[in-house]
Amino acid sequence: MSAEDDFGLWERELRQAPEPEGGTGGGGMITAAAVVTAGCMVLIMLGQAPLGTAGLILCSLILVLWRFGF
Repeated sequence: MSAEDDFGLWERELRQAPEPEGGTGGGGMITAAAVVTAGCMVLIMLGQAPLGTAGLILCSLILVLWRFGF
């Protein structure tokens, strides 16, 4: 192997992988967040404020982890 070959290997390692085509665009995540948020707000309006608040906190934690890929 020559120095040129070594440089080519090193350069390929540093290049970013291409983005996969045909992604969903996050539409499902937005829909799920809207439905769960609406449900938690209904719970709060019905007098179950602690349960609705806990649901909103749990929902936001799940969505953040989902967004970051955990």
